[in-house]
Amino acid sequence: MDPTVRIAELISPSLQSMGYEIVRITFTGGDRQVLQIMAEKEDGTMTIDGCEEVSRTVSALLDVEDPISDAYDLEVSSPGIDRPLTRLKDFERWAGFEAKVELDEAVNGQRRYRGKLLGLQDEDVVLANDAGEKITLPFAELRKAKLVLTDELIAASQGGSKS
Repeated sequence: MDPTVRIAELISPSLQSMGYEIVRITFTGGDRQVLQIMAEKEDGTMTIDGCEEVSRTVSALLDVEDPISDAYDLEVSSPGIDRPLTRLKDFERWAGFEAKVELDEAVNGQRRYRGKLLGLQDEDVVLANDAGEKITLPFAELRKAKLVLTDELIAASQGGSKS
């Protein structure tokens, strides 16, 4: 069973009180189990000190609650430049940049899309494909989405205009 929902419930209140938001939680098994928590400040920033602070808090909370019975490694990180898009607000914040989107169910016979983010229309993600056509995708069907590393995205991240 995937423990990430329970972990999010356990750590979200403490991280929010510290000024952090969870971007994504993943748990991978195998020989070396890894719990990865991506977090950031509300303004989209994350520092090494911030990662350490989040790591200490999460470790203490998970030691008490013990939602994962086996041994695992905890990794805390920032979302990075070519970040995953997991929340509705991500699609508004990063409008104008290129993204890859994968859906659980096909829309117009297709599950994978790539294009410029145009933002949201209600709770649907809106992209423009290479031909400039507007594509509306249901956020509820989103399997995964992330920004594509482009020169524009790198320039914006260095200049601080979007993050």
